[in-house]
Order: sequence, then C-alpha cells, then structure tokens
Amino acid sequence: MTGLFKRFAAAGALILCPALFLHPQELPRKDGKITDEAPKVFLDCHQCDMDYIRTEITFVNFVRERKQADAFVMVTIMSTASGGREYTLAFIGQNGYSDIRNTLKYITKQGDTDDDLRRGLVRVLKVGLVPYAAKTAMGDFLDVNFEKKVGPMAAIDSWNSWVFNVGASANLRGEEQKNFSALNAHLSVNRVTAGSKLRLGFSSDYTRSSYQLEDASYSSTSNSQNFSGLYVVSLDDHWSAGTWLSFAASTYNNLAFSINPSPAVEYSYFPYAESTRRQLRVLYRIGVSFNRYLEETIFDKLRENLLGQTLTMTIEIKEPWGNISSSIQGSNYFHDLSKNRLEFWGGLNLQLWRGLSLGVYGQYSKINDQLSLPKAGANLEDVLLQKKMLATNYNYSFSVGVSYTFGSIYSGVINPRFGR
Repeated sequence: MTGLFKRFAAAGALILCPALFLHPQELPRKDGKITDEAPKVFLDCHQCDMDYIRTEITFVNFVRERKQADAFVMVTIMSTASGGREYTLAFIGQNGYSDIRNTLKYITKQGDTDDDLRRGLVRVLKVGLVPYAAKTAMGDFLDVNFEKKVGPMAAIDSWNSWVFNVGASANLRGEEQKNFSALNAHLSVNRVTAGSKLRLGFSSDYTRSSYQLEDASYSSTSNSQNFSGLYVVSLDDHWSAGTWLSFAASTYNNLAFSINPSPAVEYSYFPYAESTRRQLRVLYRIGVSFNRYLEETIFDKLRENLLGQTLTMTIEIKEPWGNISSSIQGSNYFHDLSKNRLEFWGGLNLQLWRGLSLGVYGQYSKINDQLSLPKAGANLEDVLLQKKMLATNYNYSFSVGVSYTFGSIYSGVINPRFGR
C-alpha cells in the first residue's frame, strides 16, 4: 500500500473523502474502540501552523511525545531559487507501523500566502498519513478519488530563473538622554538551477548614536558596505566548484575597502539530494585580499595584498532522536602562517526521554589574524561607543538548556479563547 500511495502523491492528485475531516471521536463506532485505534502522530515541524493542521486533519490523534507515536513526521525546509520553500516530509512508522515509510515533497511559490502554504501542506500531510489510518478501523471510513490528470508540460518562465529582491529600512528610537538611528539598504540577485547557482548581494548600513551626560555629550557614527557574489557549478552528485567575490568597507573594521576573489571546490560525502536530512561537506578555497585601510595598522600598513586559504567541514544530521549541526573552519595567510584563525560552531538537540529534551549550542574562535587593527588604538570613548574593533585572541558563546513536558500525550484539541 505504501508504494501505491507514493505513486498517488507523485501525481499530486490524491483527494480524501469528507469523512476524513471528522474527528475520530465523532465517527461511527464499529466496536467502541475506534478512537483508541486511530493512529497516533508526532509532527516535528517548527514553522508549521499546528492549530490549523490539527483542525483540518481529524482522522489521526496528534501526540506531543515522539516515542508514543505510530507515525513520526519529520519536516525539513529549504529555500528555493525562486524565493519559495521546499518542504520535505519524511513519514517514519513506529511501533506496529515500522513497515510504512515514505517521503513526500511540497514546494511553495514566492507569492503564496500563508493560507496557501498551510492548505497545501495539509494536503500533502493527509496523503502521507492515509497508509497509517488504513491499517486501523479508520480505514473503513477512507475513500480515494483522483482529480483529472494533467499531462507533463514544460514550464514557461519569462524571468529565466532570475529572482530579485530590493529593500530599505530605517530605525529610530530614543529617550531624554540618548537616541539611536539607523539606515539600511539591500539588493540581491539570484539564479539557481539544478546545474548552477549564482547569488549576488549588496547591503549598506549607517548608524548614529548620541548620549548626553551631566557634563558632556558623546556621539558615534559608523557605516559599512558589503557586496558578496557566489557562482557554483554542479559537477556530479558529490562534487561542485565555484568562486566567491566579496567587497567590504567598514569604519568599525578600519577598512577603506577590501576586495577578495576566492575560487573554491566542495565535496559532499552524502549525495546532495539527501541534504534535507543529512550533510557532510568539505569546502576548500584560496583567495587574494586587496586591502586598503582608513588608519595605519599595527603592522604599519595603509595598504596590502594578502594571499590566504580556508578549509571548512560541515555536518548536519536530522533524525527522529533529534538533530545535530556543526562546522569547523581554519584559515591562514601564506606570507605568515602565524596569522590564522580557527572557528568552531556546534548545536545539538536531543530527545532524551518522554517529554525530556536537551539543547546545547556553542561557538568558539581562536583569532590571530586581526591585520586591520589601527595603530593608534582605541580610547575610552571608542570602546564605550563601539566605534572601533578591539584586539582579542578569542571569542566564544555557549548556551545549554533542558525542558521536560508531562501530562496527557494528546494534543488535538484547539481552543482559541483569550488567545494563546
């Protein structure tokens, strides 16, 4: 039956009969146990409208504990080239349903409303949950119909896969003795196909802060401009090659401008097609930085050209027991190998036991490559107003948390009174 429903889902035309929209408790009882026999479902989707999903899908019982579920539905989300999203829904049978596994996809368009999105997602969820319901007494109340089939046809894209985004923002806040204002503008141009990826982005930021004390007033302004360009070609299921081109100017970082072209190659241990569930990628790039500084640096430089390299390894895994993501990156300059940086980031979320979960996140950087530090240093005002970058050998952040939920495992009742 699983293969049959997979073919139905691929056709994108499976429709459920109205009986499926009734709550299991409202269905005619065959032997008094139909409610208990309705499959239990745990949905792992942090960006889904759960209230709407529970209201629309009433032929299963949603539970809040993964290990109690007959069907574990894991939803992963990736952005598409056109500005939409690709939802990958992995249906994993548990307990007496371990023989039922399936993977379905739902793709949204950039212009889809939130209502379009949730209705489409519910349709695909229903398709994937039918095989579980069919193994219970709920199967007596299921029916399947096909919409009129539409033959395959080539998509007509007048934009030829090009996607543009432009925007600006302003922020103003203040009180009697201090105020803050900020301006931002950004532009991005993207074109992503199965064979290549092109991403171009530009942003400009300006901020101003002022503080009034009893005997003095202080003000601080900073501005920055950034451009990044990336072009990647798909070589096969595991290899890709491309190049970066970046431009940066920043008063905080003492950069009049920095231009950095960097060719790169990447190897993915798992096929790229499996990226929504697991990734293990190694990326190597080499590049030249043409730097011009606003102030003379601690190395007596107003300009310099630097050749450097970067090696990055990234792992991301999402499974029923939780998810893990981590990356480690090392970089150095060839003219002086002691000018280097090592960065590590990791995140772990584990479902330890019924209702008990653990989250750990951390980041650490060993910094030995602050070549743009101004020779004049920073005075107290620069430090307090964060006008200039400060010398440091490291930075870090760490967080850990546990949560435990207990009580009824069922979570299908919706009551919107008085809000959430």
